[in-house]
Amino acid sequence: MSIPLLGLGTFRLKDQVVIDSVSQALALGYRAIDTAQIYGNEAEVGHAMAASGIPRDQLFLTSKIWTENLGADKLIPSLKDSLSKLRTDYLDLTLIHWPSPQGAVPVAEFMGALEEARAQGLTRQMGVSNFTIDLLRQAIAVVGKEAIATNQIELHPYLQNRTLVEFMHSQGIAVTSYMTLGYGKVLQDPVILEIAGQHNATPAQVTLAWAMQLGYAVIPSSTRRENLAGNLKARELKLNDEDMARIAALDSGLRLTNPESLAPAWD
Repeated sequence: MSIPLLGLGTFRLKDQVVIDSVSQALALGYRAIDTAQIYGNEAEVGHAMAASGIPRDQLFLTSKIWTENLGADKLIPSLKDSLSKLRTDYLDLTLIHWPSPQGAVPVAEFMGALEEARAQGLTRQMGVSNFTIDLLRQAIAVVGKEAIATNQIELHPYLQNRTLVEFMHSQGIAVTSYMTLGYGKVLQDPVILEIAGQHNATPAQVTLAWAMQLGYAVIPSSTRRENLAGNLKARELKLNDEDMARIAALDSGLRLTNPESLAPAWD
């Protein structure tokens, strides 16, 4: 996978809070940061990255194009604006955050614009987020499956999205799991707690390790240094086959992110 397995998410983090989170994460050893135009924190993320002193080529930076900027005349200018806020000349990965509501902007239009952005060197890789199988097929028809680095989707033990994941695997498209901890709901699960106890690990470490062992990239966020450090250690945790099977059995189809104005017809 050309995308780091573990990165820092910045959803819902603003102002000094996001600066502190990114700064602490970078100091602890994180090198992948995930943000988005709609988060309203790109300038703060850029500030923290610049202040860290870490060379740009050692960082992996992802941002996402908001739905209002999907038109062919808006996508590249909006991306350039994001780059300015982030204090960088390029993104490592640029995603379409959500498909255009009610198909107002055709997939062919925004994927073509994103491909042009890559051709101009504004982004090294491109991908999508919250795309269904049908939408992925449409995107593939425009740019080819090799051009789509990842589909970032809600995926946690309670929503394992197996049908979509199987299709993505068949196309060689990497899975990025957002909300891997299920807004914290997963961390109270008796099965997760028991596995954590057996491994002398935290429930968050177990959940993140489960996703990464399946080959999914994860982008948990935190504002607390101990949680940031703990999440980083999930890379060292190895779950056994029984652990993985028990977590697989937790799938209940519980979807936590389903905004009426944005959500496609989920698989």
